[in-house]
Amino acid sequence: MDLLNFIFRLGVLFAIYGFIWALIELGLTLLRSGRPKTIIEEYLIKSVKYLFLTDVTFLFCADLENGEISNYDLAMAALVLLTYFIGKFQKEQNRLQFFSNMTGVPQSNLFNPKAESALIGVSVLLFVGFTFYPDLAYNPISEWFRASITDIAETAVIGFIFKVIGFFFLLGMITKMINGVMYLLSGRPFIQASSNMHFSKGKKEDGFDDFEEVE
Repeated sequence: MDLLNFIFRLGVLFAIYGFIWALIELGLTLLRSGRPKTIIEEYLIKSVKYLFLTDVTFLFCADLENGEISNYDLAMAALVLLTYFIGKFQKEQNRLQFFSNMTGVPQSNLFNPKAESALIGVSVLLFVGFTFYPDLAYNPISEWFRASITDIAETAVIGFIFKVIGFFFLLGMITKMINGVMYLLSGRPFIQASSNMHFSKGKKEDGFDDFEEVE
């Protein structure tokens, strides 16, 4: 039950953080006077967004024990945060694939899979780094985010709305975890790995490798 409550509270945190960040991005859009973002601007903004979310998530774990950080809470928070980032990554990929299939034309967009993967990796490393140097997580900006999230969560009507979102986040996270466990138990990863090895071996026996062309 404690784990479910923990994931639920993280869901509320992510939802409110996303709401605050949407307001920040709206302000940045107004400053650009409607000029479209470049991909460099997109990933500079997203980097700040992801890194501060990582920071605030770490502070959330510290608050659970009145400043005493639990290794279990940190491990679960890291897992949930990674799952959240991967979910957003897959959602963006699926959205682009959907529009490409509908129009038949590759979509020009501000999504770069390599940059996105690198950003997720840096965020996870940052979280791990905070576990060794927790004092680095405390700064005026992350403290402001944490205080704002707490104030909004405690507001009667708006707080209730975000708690509903947190509940659905909990259900989604449970579903993803169950699917992951079932996927491993099915043996599909091992079957796919074995198939890839046999395929690669077959190509070498035919005298061709991945970089040779058959004329």
